[in-house]
Amino acid sequence: MAAKRTRTPATPPTCASHAPAPPTRAAARAHAAARLGRAAELLAARFLTAHGLEVLQHNFRRRLGEIDLIARDAEVIVIVEVRTRSSEQYGGAAASISARKQARIIRAAHLLLQKHREYARMRMRFDVIIVFDGLAREPRVQWIKHAFLAS
Repeated sequence: MAAKRTRTPATPPTCASHAPAPPTRAAARAHAAARLGRAAELLAARFLTAHGLEVLQHNFRRRLGEIDLIARDAEVIVIVEVRTRSSEQYGGAAASISARKQARIIRAAHLLLQKHREYARMRMRFDVIIVFDGLAREPRVQWIKHAFLAS
């Protein structure tokens, strides 16, 4: 009987050119921004709940746009854009919601109404929640009701 040959697994190269690259500064910033965004959205959801709204959904994402939070305030569907800022420099978070961004949110809201026909009978409002210092021990929250209109 012939001896069975076994193959030894190849050892990975040890030269520096094949080692995984350390994260770049841009990747680290993107990761930190995503972490801050998630924290701000959770904080905004808790804030809305504490003010009597029912949070229905987080992160309704479609190719044409996205909605951070969808909530219900009595018989009104509230579309919430959550913004974060560490300071009010450069006009603050509210100023960063351009007409283009508003249009993307409104398109996503139309898609939401197509998916959830029960919302179509309800009024809709577009709010913005701004979270300042979202990772701080006591972040500050600003709620702008009726921040923009769907025209």
